Amino acid sequence: MKRNYRNAYNALKKIGAPLIDHGGDEFYISAENNIETVWADYYAMGDGYTCGGQLDDFGVNKKIGAILDKHGLFAEWQNPGCLAVCEL
Repeated sequence: MKRNYRNAYNALKKIGAPLIDHGGDEFYISAENNIETVWADYYAMGDGYTCGGQLDDFGVNKKIGAILDKHGLFAEWQNPGCLAVCEL
């Protein structure tokens, strides 16, 4: 895994984000483990305030966005249950 992906993965893991490691250079973030914290909600796109303002305009938790941005990455919806992590 590239250094920026590994660093982001470790930081996300540290805050408890639900990660899916497929090996290689990429990983995904589950949008189906929103029990204690809403990490991502496909159906909250454009309406993040329904989750207490913790989601951005794309339905992704702002903590995830900040960590990915710090490492030159971003989250892209793969499907309503999963975010792919991609390079800028």
